Amino acid sequence: MAAVAAGPDHLFNLRNNFYLGAYQAAINNSELPNLSPDDAVERDCLVFRSYIALGSYQLVINEIDASAATPLQAVKLLALYLSGPDYRESAISSLKELLADPGIGNNSILRLIAGTVFMHEQDYNEALKHTNAGGTMELNALNIQIFLKMHRSDYAERQLRVMQQVDEDHTLTQLANAWLNLAVGGSKIQEAYLIFQDFSEKSQVTSLILNGKAVCCMHMGNFDEAESLLVEALTKDAKDPETLANLVVCYLHLGKSPSRFLSQLKLGHPDHMLVKRAADAEEGFDRAIQSVG
Repeated sequence: MAAVAAGPDHLFNLRNNFYLGAYQAAINNSELPNLSPDDAVERDCLVFRSYIALGSYQLVINEIDASAATPLQAVKLLALYLSGPDYRESAISSLKELLADPGIGNNSILRLIAGTVFMHEQDYNEALKHTNAGGTMELNALNIQIFLKMHRSDYAERQLRVMQQVDEDHTLTQLANAWLNLAVGGSKIQEAYLIFQDFSEKSQVTSLILNGKAVCCMHMGNFDEAESLLVEALTKDAKDPETLANLVVCYLHLGKSPSRFLSQLKLGHPDHMLVKRAADAEEGFDRAIQSVG
């Protein structure tokens, strides 16, 4: 990989806000002077991806026009893909067209968006086709997420070592380390908790950080602490699907009714894995009742 020029990294704070889930802060602090054309495109990608993370898909679709650079076209397709089931097929087909173009197909943001979309589709082999070569810390981190979804923590660990060699203190290296620790479990859960705790002391406390700590607490059996962290996360973003899903799990363990959070999840995120599992369980229950009747 070519050596990076040692000039100041104008996008450092913007990237970190985005990585840690401080999406509104990323948007609010994105007016940066004297950016090179490439940095300006990367800045715009981070801002639009922050809007996507906040659910403002239509804004992104409207704002990015046909003359925008390839990375921004890819971000627009992610917004289109996430905006509803009716648009998924056309978004994937447009994405494949961009990937097939030899002039732009290797663009790192395009590959990142492709990996994200195919991971959503649970087509992990297709996702890895575009992400596996790495090249950026975000691509490496996405590889780790894909490997963990495939239950291949051995591959994830190998990828984490690559990230640690590049920059051990990088926000994404730390986050990826926490994800891997959570997947491995056991004594590693405490290490994951400490990573999220460290973030919460150094950075703006976001829903992403609070959920990370809460999941660690649940793994360690501390459901009361998990509940208070998740309720705090809910005050930051009342519609966040991970917060709602984690509250469902937490309330079940506490013997409380999770129906309010499950209803919110069903309404706002009908494709969420927990909603699908609940529907399967209901179907199974109904079948069992009918067979008894």
